[in-house]
Amino acid sequence: MDWHHPDGARCATDEAARRRFVDYVHGEIRELLTNYGKIDILWYDVAWPLDAKGWESEKMNEMVFQLQPEIIVNNRNKLDGDFATPEQRIQAEQKRAWESCMTMNDSWGYQTTDDNWKTPKTIVRNLVTCAHGTGNYLLNIGPKPDGGIPEESVRILTAVGKWLERNGKSIYDTDVCQPGRSSFAGFTRKGNTLYMHVHFWPGETVALAGLMNQVKSAHLVATGAPVKFEQEKFRVRFTGLPGKAPDDPVTTLAIECDGEPKQDTDFVRNERPRLKA
Repeated sequence: MDWHHPDGARCATDEAARRRFVDYVHGEIRELLTNYGKIDILWYDVAWPLDAKGWESEKMNEMVFQLQPEIIVNNRNKLDGDFATPEQRIQAEQKRAWESCMTMNDSWGYQTTDDNWKTPKTIVRNLVTCAHGTGNYLLNIGPKPDGGIPEESVRILTAVGKWLERNGKSIYDTDVCQPGRSSFAGFTRKGNTLYMHVHFWPGETVALAGLMNQVKSAHLVATGAPVKFEQEKFRVRFTGLPGKAPDDPVTTLAIECDGEPKQDTDFVRNERPRLKA
């Protein structure tokens, strides 16, 4: 959609307007993919008010791939595309690439009265959830009228960036992770290493229920300090931890397992002896 084009608002009900508008947009795309060298990604947005037939999206994509054979496109011209783009929610795709696009407050553009900023902890937790399903976290910044970045965005991104400097290996290039999110932690995985991202620090002991693997070792990712553990049938207890969270805003434990980490919480529910009244 081009909000300034005179045919944009009436293209859904006026065929002549649709013809002019679609030819105009296809021409814009051709120009972008012809004049600026190699383009890696084309991120369509705002298909309203037309559907794939109205946009002539198949013809559009044929042109795109002819001009840029190695490009990838998203799904917002109403075709499946190469990757999905859930908006303001995290929804993992099972069979193709995806990225969750979200705002840092409630606004896509700069909005001086919108003070509902996500905390660095919320951003990190969202990042962990995306990495859990091997998706990208596409985080929006609404620049100020002078082109500057809002101070709150700088503060939040600086905190998240410092956390990634210490914990990036638990996020980047990770694999699909079967252990799910708990009430106090999220999980990512690389090979046989399970990363447990504890966002509500319980103190000296952290427990993980239903892990079906044998734990070989554990350590704090931020400091490299080894972590003691006790493994029982239904849970693993990581002990001797600092009373105060050793990292901010989320503390990550790296848990080395004897195989790809698997969790079965139903096993815990079904096998644990029930207490008698």
